[in-house]
Amino acid sequence: MEYDIFFSISQTPDSSEYVPTEKEMFRNFFDQVELADELGFGVGWVAQAHLSTEVQKMNEKPVVPHYPGEVGLCTDFVQIAREMFSRTKKMEVGSAVMSILASGGPIAHAERIGSFLTLHGMRRDENRRLHIGYSAGRFEFMARPYGIVPRNEIEEVAWPALRGQIFAEASEIFLRLLNGEIISSQDIRKTILTRDNFYTEEDWRKVQEIAKKVNSLDSLPDEINIPQRYQFEQIKTIPQNWRRELLNVIIGSHDKKLQIEVNKWMPVQVFNLSITPPHIIEETHQRFSKYYHKDGGPWERSMMPRTIMIFINDEENLSPEERSVAAKEEARRALSIYWNALEGTIDPNKLERATDNAVIGNVDQVAEQIIERFDENDRLMCWFDFFNHDSERVKRNMSAFMNKVVPIINEVE
Repeated sequence: MEYDIFFSISQTPDSSEYVPTEKEMFRNFFDQVELADELGFGVGWVAQAHLSTEVQKMNEKPVVPHYPGEVGLCTDFVQIAREMFSRTKKMEVGSAVMSILASGGPIAHAERIGSFLTLHGMRRDENRRLHIGYSAGRFEFMARPYGIVPRNEIEEVAWPALRGQIFAEASEIFLRLLNGEIISSQDIRKTILTRDNFYTEEDWRKVQEIAKKVNSLDSLPDEINIPQRYQFEQIKTIPQNWRRELLNVIIGSHDKKLQIEVNKWMPVQVFNLSITPPHIIEETHQRFSKYYHKDGGPWERSMMPRTIMIFINDEENLSPEERSVAAKEEARRALSIYWNALEGTIDPNKLERATDNAVIGNVDQVAEQIIERFDENDRLMCWFDFFNHDSERVKRNMSAFMNKVVPIINEVE
């Protein structure tokens, strides 16, 4: 089993209602990064966000109206990555995840990554990779200022399905530019909506009716052509001669067709959350075993990082039983804040399911839960700073996990 670490840099109130300043947040983050490197975590993954979560509450249709504070302070991952590499010796760095629809779109992101890796790879002995996890972005308001909005009546009605197609178009542009290709929008996939793009017959019928009216058709169309989102003549990003072996790409999408499609262009791995049902995990491994791009070599389970929230208590002057009880209470408080932030209410059923999908307890209990739930060849993306701004405690939890939990797991393996 391999162990990575996830950093959220989320400036939200913790269970004590404390909210650190931005400077405190970054100071704590880099302290934890340096310790993670010393402890032997493989990749330090960083959440990326854009624009103020607090300010979006004033919008006509706020996405997360109850979320207190800022969901994340990392708005330019490659700048954070540069600093992380400079402060560490062994650990690699990854984004979890970068929205390629925001901050200028896929062309800007591809050029930014190429520029970063040009500098990162100048030393011949540099072999630490940059892992680019990318997605459409969890919160839609972050991409709206960049033009990712419906352009007409058809797109307005089709938007829930269409947004995924925009992401697919952006993915192809992003990956082919990272490959070093010369492309124009004429070379990129076309968006044609059909019944297969919609969850229900009713949703598809609404789009058909609007398309019939807008386009003055005699009958409901079986296909609806959507003009491309990105229009451009031939382009190629520069710098262009950077070391592509230092780049690893991971998509954050459950779209099966898209997972296959992106692997036509280059090796693209995939994220999955700890809450993903086991049968979906196994189906994903089977799919990638067949469709993973040949340049990436044979598919391995460790190529799909698994996010896992870890609530461990190994505090001094407590018995194992007391540590177990304390860890459960710490988890309950943190998860309650999370669900209240997302939905404005605390649903006991969702809270119970979230607790079931974290690992919680003293050292022995956490080890036992990981052994029971995960395959010995999995890669775990361990999340310790979940609504916890006590940095010294977070670092003790990180140390307890790597120095005490991992050796127990290794004995079983």
